[in-house]
Amino acid sequence: MAARDLQERIKKLIVDRRLPSGAPLPTEPELMEYLGASRNSVREALKALQAMGIVEIRHGFGTYVGSMSFAPMIEGLAFRTVAGHYRGEDSLLQLLELREAVETGLVSRLAGRLPEADLVELNALVDRMEQEAAEGTGLAETDRAFHATLYRGLDNVLLSEVLEAFWDAFHRVQRDLVDVPQDPRVTCRQHREILDAVRSGDSLRAEEAIRDHFGNIRTRLSTTGASEPPEPHARRNERV
Repeated sequence: MAARDLQERIKKLIVDRRLPSGAPLPTEPELMEYLGASRNSVREALKALQAMGIVEIRHGFGTYVGSMSFAPMIEGLAFRTVAGHYRGEDSLLQLLELREAVETGLVSRLAGRLPEADLVELNALVDRMEQEAAEGTGLAETDRAFHATLYRGLDNVLLSEVLEAFWDAFHRVQRDLVDVPQDPRVTCRQHREILDAVRSGDSLRAEEAIRDHFGNIRTRLSTTGASEPPEPHARRNERV
């Protein structure tokens, strides 16, 4: 039986039995009998599924349903973007455009609909960004928290995880490939505008604020580049 077929049958088993993350899978001999496959074939299929985060192999204990994380997706996006960049492609800009398209399409749904508690939290985050900008410290984590809190209002866990995946992939690649110049005051102003637009209930203004924010990032990326692979362990911690 083809390796892909075995993987699909194991995934179907997880779905059919409604097994949650952390639940034990049948033992290796049980899987061999259920699948009608050899020990080596079953092990190879499980290894492939582990690489996708679908199962977790705990040596000496057994195999369990995995966390279903987006880590493999992030790794794939990051690698593809780096490889494309050194082939002369605009892969970093393409990844940015993907994130922009998702956020622009969602922000209008939030306009005028966020609960007061979320608005208060978003306001506090922008205040913190402005303080960090004045002190000359990085805005990375506060910026990330702003976007996560903003789209939390959609009450869609899967969507939040996808946005986090786009964020992680883009910023991992961005900090490795290019040193993007940033005026923290502009970043703060743009996030304040996004918040004000959402609070006011003006969906068109909210979309425009998001486009303005991403347009600024795109302009900076378009004027910056890297011609050689980054030095090992070189990291930059600024986000946009």
